[in-house]
Amino acid sequence: MIKGLYEAHLPVKDLETSVQFYKNLELEMAYKNDKVAFFWIEKGQSWLGLWETELVSVPYHPSLRHVAFRVEIEDMLKVKEWLNDKGIEIKTDFGFTAAKQPLVLPNMPSAHAAIYFSDPDGNSLEFITPLKLDVEKDFPMMTLEEWFSK
Repeated sequence: MIKGLYEAHLPVKDLETSVQFYKNLELEMAYKNDKVAFFWIEKGQSWLGLWETELVSVPYHPSLRHVAFRVEIEDMLKVKEWLNDKGIEIKTDFGFTAAKQPLVLPNMPSAHAAIYFSDPDGNSLEFITPLKLDVEKDFPMMTLEEWFSK
């Protein structure tokens, strides 16, 4: 029945500022009016809705105001430079400096490489790619470089 996630929505304080930010991430505009904009993540498959509101100050929690974009491993290997070139700061919430990212998350029984950043309103954004779906034993969080050297 369910084939994937079609849409996700985020609150934004200033729609025009957010539209420029997401265009900078090279997302294609699907629809826009005075208070809402939709960007294709994968055209015809999934999109992101941005809603201008004063309720953007709701405190961040991983269950709120977070979107993870799937990327290929080839892109993950160059994502840090790509974000830096766009002037986007990498978040260091997990105790890994920007220099030590992307990081590998031990989401048992899977392993994923991820890197985190924020949009202009503090919405948490993530680029993520699966590395291994069936991990036999738990492992500590590590850098992607450490993952490939083990």
